[in-house]
Amino acid sequence: MADTTTTSRTVNGVEYPAVGTYALDPSHTRLGFAARHMAVSKVRGQFTEFGGTLELAEDPADSKVSVTIQPGSVDTRDETRDNHLRTNDFFDVETHPTWTFVSTAIRPVNATEWKVDGDLTIRGVTRPVTLDATLEGVVQDPYGNHRVGFSATTSIDRDEFGVSFHAVMEAGGLVVGKKVDIEIEAEATLQA
Repeated sequence: MADTTTTSRTVNGVEYPAVGTYALDPSHTRLGFAARHMAVSKVRGQFTEFGGTLELAEDPADSKVSVTIQPGSVDTRDETRDNHLRTNDFFDVETHPTWTFVSTAIRPVNATEWKVDGDLTIRGVTRPVTLDATLEGVVQDPYGNHRVGFSATTSIDRDEFGVSFHAVMEAGGLVVGKKVDIEIEAEATLQA
């Protein structure tokens, strides 16, 4: 039977999730990205295999985030492109089958927004990044599970992580832009 304790608490007049460890719900979480293509549009994709935890502390600034992603699960709705992304030109999933993000600090912006600093590792290269995160809501679902929702965004330069595919168009400019926007919609469930 599901836990029926309090799903939330009030901190400075805002409803926060209960203290505890939450696991990402893969069927209700999207780890997405967007990159400029041919200098005229953006290609969007996502990763379908990942796991992670949110350790939510009494003081939200003491909370921690840890995520592991299988880059081979990339899905851009184009199998040929996805297969190319898995190669050494981009993700090199044969040599680097997992990526990680581990938070190093959480800084409040206001009652529902934070800067989440952390170490992102892609292709064996670790660099600091900062996510702009927003608390989207807290709820107890019809099955008694305690759920919390967050969204987060950031941008990275793929060259900094060794993703250095630099095909150039005949008229000039890169086929794939260097800047990659990361877009996260996360839902997590309190673990017993």
